[in-house]
Amino acid sequence: MFDTLVESSGDARDSHNLVQRTNNAPPDVLVCVAPTLTAELAAVLSAWGGAPPCAILLITPPLAIDATLAARAAELGVHHWQCVPDGADAEVVASAIASGAAFAQARQHQDATLRRALARAHAQLDERRCVDRAKGVLMSARGLDENEAFGLLRGTAMNVNLRLGEVSRSVIEATQWADAMNRAGQLRMLSQRLVRVVAQRLLKLDTRAAADVAAQSTLRVRDNLGMLARQCAGTSAQPALEEATRCWEALAAALAPARVDLETLARIDALASQLLQAAEQLTQALQQASGRRALHIVNLCGRQRMRAQRIAKTSLVDALLRTGSATPATAMLDEFEAAQRELEQTPLRSPDIRQALAAIGDEWLRLLGGLRAAETADGRRALVHASETMLERLDTLTNAYEHSLQVILG
Repeated sequence: MFDTLVESSGDARDSHNLVQRTNNAPPDVLVCVAPTLTAELAAVLSAWGGAPPCAILLITPPLAIDATLAARAAELGVHHWQCVPDGADAEVVASAIASGAAFAQARQHQDATLRRALARAHAQLDERRCVDRAKGVLMSARGLDENEAFGLLRGTAMNVNLRLGEVSRSVIEATQWADAMNRAGQLRMLSQRLVRVVAQRLLKLDTRAAADVAAQSTLRVRDNLGMLARQCAGTSAQPALEEATRCWEALAAALAPARVDLETLARIDALASQLLQAAEQLTQALQQASGRRALHIVNLCGRQRMRAQRIAKTSLVDALLRTGSATPATAMLDEFEAAQRELEQTPLRSPDIRQALAAIGDEWLRLLGGLRAAETADGRRALVHASETMLERLDTLTNAYEHSLQVILG
């Protein structure tokens, strides 16, 4: 026996709720009785996008069915088209429906089987691509060969009782979030670095090098914002990125004039502080959107880059504006040292991380030496040099954390 639903495309009231009724309780076969494949019936069938939830049998009077009409019926998901003469008695109609329904149901079953097989093939291909991408991430980040990377993925999947494809997708996503966190953290640092080089030029300290750093920093901000626009699109972090972008545009406009005075420096510093705050909110939004606690270490290390630049900037700006002591507040120094102790105590301790931490400790002492002599030109040069070297060391450390297995595997 076949469950049938007879519809006439000539009656709009009959077809009005056809899709909803069929979706709610699909019959074995949906029998559509019509003079031909009318525009109204085609509009109803098109709601299923060529994959209706049951077999579709179209009953029409005998007519010439050309290739175009037949192709359109197949595209709409019609599984069989049966012609029944007008005026045929009930027995003939019932026989035609029974035979046509059997054919339509067999074809619908075959179509469903092929769709499932195609979906499985696509899923397997997507999984293979994910695995290959994840292997590439691990090979690049940890210096593994292909077999070692695959073994690490497979072992992790077994340990956490997940499919290899799921672990691979997690690796790819974690890498993307970590990169976004790193880039957002760089915006904090660059906001302070750009003010520092303006102050450096006003103090006539290595002005050519300062100009190069300013150009490189501006390019780095724009590159990071461009990448973050793609990474944050459609996520909860997008509003925070839009605010950071707005703050950068305001700062970039203030930095544009070739010559600046002390009043302009103060305004640039205020705008940079706004960018710093917006970038901090962006990093927090990214960490929350990622749902990965392991990214905290990337954020913490990235913030150290900003602190080192801010310390140097504050010393130089205060020397120009005479807003206070030429030495940054003790709290600023204490924050850097407290965060550094936290980094040294983290269980993420690969050889490259230990080496980077030791180099940062040495450079920190040089930066403090420059601060103590910041009333002299030589002391300020030493401070600028130490802040740039510190940035290189902290970039190396942040990248090491970003590419650590604990962060990548979550």
